[in-house]
Amino acid sequence: MAASTSALRRGIRAHVETWRPYTTCYPAMIGSAGAALAGGTWGVQVIAAVVVPTLGWLSGHYLGDYFDRELDAIDKSQRPIPSGRLSARTAVVCGVACAVAATVLTLLVNWHALVLVVVATGGIVAYSRFCKARGLSGNLVRGALTALALAVGALLAADRLPWTIAVFALVLLLHDAASNLVGTMRDVEGDRAGGYRSVPVRSGIRTAVRMSFGLYAAAMLIVLGAADFVPDPTGYYLLAALAACAGTAAFSLLFEHVDDLPPRKALQAHKILVAERLVLTAALIAGGAGAWIALAVLVPALVFSLSTQAALRTGHEFPPPMEQRKATLP
Repeated sequence: MAASTSALRRGIRAHVETWRPYTTCYPAMIGSAGAALAGGTWGVQVIAAVVVPTLGWLSGHYLGDYFDRELDAIDKSQRPIPSGRLSARTAVVCGVACAVAATVLTLLVNWHALVLVVVATGGIVAYSRFCKARGLSGNLVRGALTALALAVGALLAADRLPWTIAVFALVLLLHDAASNLVGTMRDVEGDRAGGYRSVPVRSGIRTAVRMSFGLYAAAMLIVLGAADFVPDPTGYYLLAALAACAGTAAFSLLFEHVDDLPPRKALQAHKILVAERLVLTAALIAGGAGAWIALAVLVPALVFSLSTQAALRTGHEFPPPMEQRKATLP
C-alpha cells in the first residue's frame, strides 16, 4: 500500500513538473487579454478564451517534453520522462488529449476560431519537433504561438477580430521570441551536445543577448506607441512601464555577465521575464477592461507564479548533486 501511494505521488508530481505551473497563468492571461481587447464581456465565451489557450499550452509542454526526451537525457535526466517517472507514451496521450479538449471547446463556443486553434496545434508540433533546434527561426515560431493564443482568445469572445489585435499579436510575437531566446542561454552545453543549433550555440552568448534585447526593445516600443488603440490608456501605460522596468532588470543581468554567463544567471534573468510577461499581459487586459480588473487578475497570478517558480524551477532546469540524485532515484 505504501509503495503504491508513493508511486502515485511520484506520478502526480511528474505531471505537475511537466505542466510548469509557474507558466500556466500566462496563457490564461493571454486569452483574457484577447477577450478584453476584443470587447468581450464575462460569460462562457470569455471562460473559453481563458481555458483554450491554457489547454494548448499544456499540450505544448507534454509534446515538447516528448520530442526533447533524448536531449533532456543528456544533462536534465531529473526531468519526468528521462527519469522514468512519466512514460513517453503517457506524455503523447496527455498532449493529444489537451489539444483535442481545446478543439472541442472551441467548436462548442465559436467554431470560427477553429482554424486558429488547428494552426496553433500544428505550430506546437512543428516547434517542438523541428523549429526549436534551428536557431532564431525557432524562437520566432515560439513567439508566433503566443500571438495566435491572443487571437484565439479574442475570436472566442467576439464575433470578429478587431484590427488592433494584429498590433498586439506582433508585440507578443517579438516579446516571446526574445524571452524564448533568453531561455536557451542556460542550455548551451546540453543543446550543443544534443545537436540543437540555438543562437547561443551558433553565434555565442553575446550575440544572443544583443539579439534578444533587440526583439524585446522592439516589442516594448510598439506597446508604448499603441496606447491610442486601447479604451483605457492610463492603466495600460502604468503596467507597461512596470513591465519595461522588470525587463530592464533582466537584460541588465544578462549584459553584466555577457562575456561569461553562468547557466544559473541565465535562469535568473529568465525567471524575471516569467514575471515580467504577466505584468505586460496585464497591461493589455487593462487597456481593454480597465486597470482594476487587470490588477485583480495580475496579483494572484504573480503570487502563484513566483511561489511555484521558487519551489520547482531550479530543480526542473538543473539536476541535483550526484549524491542527492542517487538518494532520490526510485
